[in-house]
Amino acid sequence: MDRPDHILIVDDDAEICHLLSRYLEKNGLQASTVGDGRAMWRALASANFDLIVLDLMLPGDDGLTLCRTLRTKSDIPVIMLTARGDETDRIVGLEMGADDYLPKPFSARELLARIKVILRRARSLPPNLRPDESATLRFADWVLDTVQRNLISSMDVVTPISGAEYRLLRVFLDHPNRVLNRDQLLDLTQGKEAGPLDRSIDVQVSRLRHRLGDDSRDPQLIKTVRGEGYVLAATVSKEH
Repeated sequence: MDRPDHILIVDDDAEICHLLSRYLEKNGLQASTVGDGRAMWRALASANFDLIVLDLMLPGDDGLTLCRTLRTKSDIPVIMLTARGDETDRIVGLEMGADDYLPKPFSARELLARIKVILRRARSLPPNLRPDESATLRFADWVLDTVQRNLISSMDVVTPISGAEYRLLRVFLDHPNRVLNRDQLLDLTQGKEAGPLDRSIDVQVSRLRHRLGDDSRDPQLIKTVRGEGYVLAATVSKEH
C-alpha cells in the first residue's frame, strides 16, 4: 500500500500547527510540525517529506532565509504562509524558491487544495524531465555553480542572477536541446497552478538571455520555437 504524502508544517503558532496537522491527517495525509528553522533542519535530516508548509515570520531565521537555503539543497515543494498579504512579499517569496504563497488568515481547505495541486503537478512531469544532481554545469562560454548558485563567464566574472532566473536556467541546462513549452517551464520552475504571474515566463526568458549576452532579436543560445516554446541550443557538461 502506498504511504500517505508526508507534509512538514513549520510554524511557531502551536494552535495553527495542531489544527492543520489534524485536518491534513483527516484528509489522508501524514503531518509533522516544528516551530522554527533549527527544528525544520533536524526534521528534514531524520525523515522524508513530500512538501513543506513554511511560515514567513519565525523565531531565528525567517521563512525567506530558510527557503533560500533549502533551495541550495533540495527541490522539495514549499508553500509559504504569512500574516502579510503584500504582493511584494509574495513575489519575494517566489523569488526565494517557494512554489506557492498563502496569506493568513486562510482556510485549511484551501491549503489542502493547493498542496494536492502542487504534488500532482510535480509528479505529472515525465521521468526524462527530472533534473540530474550536478555541482557544476558548463555550457557555451558559461559555468553555473549549482552549489553557490553563481553564473560565471569565460573570463571568470560572476554574473548575479535572481532566484527565478536561476531556476529557469537550471531547467534549460537539465534538458538541453529539448523544446519545452510554457506549461512545462511553469511546472518545472514554479510547480503551482496557473495564475497572474505565469506570463512572467516570457519575461524571465528575456532577462535570462540578457544575462547570457544572447541577442533577443536573434538568440543563438535560448531559441524560440514558434508555436511550441523555447530550447537551449547548447551542449551541457556536468561535473559532480
